[in-house]
Amino acid sequence: MALAPIKTAVIGYGFSAKTFHIPFLTSLPEFELVAISSSQRDAVVTDFPTVDHYTTADDLLTNSDAELVIITAPNDVHFCLAKQALENNKHVVLEKPFVTNIADGEALIELAVEKGLVLSVYHNRRWDGDFLTVKKLIEEDRIGELKSFESHFDRFRPAVRQRWREQAANGGGILFDLGPHLLDQALALFGVPDAITAQCLIMREDSTNVDYFNLVLHYPNQVTTLHADLFSAGPNKRFSVKGSKGSYEKYGLDPQEARLIAGVLPVDACWADETAEQYGCLYSADDAEIITTERGCYQQYFFSMANAIRLKTKPPVTAEEALLNIKLIELAMESSRLGKTLSVTL
Repeated sequence: MALAPIKTAVIGYGFSAKTFHIPFLTSLPEFELVAISSSQRDAVVTDFPTVDHYTTADDLLTNSDAELVIITAPNDVHFCLAKQALENNKHVVLEKPFVTNIADGEALIELAVEKGLVLSVYHNRRWDGDFLTVKKLIEEDRIGELKSFESHFDRFRPAVRQRWREQAANGGGILFDLGPHLLDQALALFGVPDAITAQCLIMREDSTNVDYFNLVLHYPNQVTTLHADLFSAGPNKRFSVKGSKGSYEKYGLDPQEARLIAGVLPVDACWADETAEQYGCLYSADDAEIITTERGCYQQYFFSMANAIRLKTKPPVTAEEALLNIKLIELAMESSRLGKTLSVTL
């Protein structure tokens, strides 16, 4: 017998909600979108006339019958909203970053365990096609003994924008915005590093938050470099992975975000496929091989989340995994402040 769809509410109706969550909630039979909280009442009612609208998150969490709440509000209110959702006996998905400090993350994990509820963080880029390709190449030993792993998330935004991601004093800046993507992928591939050396800088005029970072994660036999800046106007390197058998080079960003923005719904199997022009290349001493990018699949996060709620399986991203990310962000900021390499003891 088919399981009933999970009644799901979304807090926030900005870019993240409309791009990364609602298209899946309205396309996948495992979910039923039942409520949205936003100050943009007219927009919500126009776009989703049959969905309950709440002006405030507090009203939604108190009065909605949703089983699952997806929180896409600004980073500095993640903790209080997730805490309230759990206290109201609702499963929770938080947009990344999980929280803005370690203590808040630990408190949420404890509360979720106490309530017997699923708490997960939307680290969707574990399901980027290029990342899945890198993972496969490493697992198949196509690169050999890994020596250097370099991952970029660069943009060209030299002028500061008036939006919360760039202005917020708590949880603003690209270390909390882009850093979680890169850190989560590195942790998924290699686990916790032995040490971290970081530069977290403010480089743009009138910027008040970190807008450049270079994180070096030290492992016993290889070095991982995670980099993001806002001064990259040309073709952006995504991955450079080097080992004893060769190296893999990949440019450009996974197409799923751009297609979701364009209104492509994740209903066809090929919706996330890259074009041949986007493929990366595997180099050896004597050859260069174009590597077809694996099929990206953000929908897999939602399938796994549904199973975690209905079948009690492991969430697609555990809160404990997401908390490691926050711990490394805090260490990175301290490393940059001190100008030192710091041991990672978690």
